[in-house]
Amino acid sequence: MMQQSDDYVYDEASGEWMSAADVAHRSAEAERVEVRDAVGNLLADGDSVTLIKDLVVKGANQTLKRGTVIKSIRLTGDAQEIDCRHDGIKGLVLRAEFVRKR
Repeated sequence: MMQQSDDYVYDEASGEWMSAADVAHRSAEAERVEVRDAVGNLLADGDSVTLIKDLVVKGANQTLKRGTVIKSIRLTGDAQEIDCRHDGIKGLVLRAEFVRKR
């Protein structure tokens, strides 16, 4: 017979005793940030997005036009910011409110 040695901790939010693995899983889900585009679609790492507005890029003397496709985005942990790269502009951070998922 295999014995299961699972630690239990008291979860103050629910008022129940839970296994440590369940508590860790719940806290990891709670810390995950959902990033949504201008129309409410959920964004994930690696998605391609389209700009819905002309954007002036500060410091690059360049304007990204409406309809420009940005490939392979990365989420930053902020609910409104996405990290991306476009034609030599490194470290480009866009607000999710100005993009639409493709």
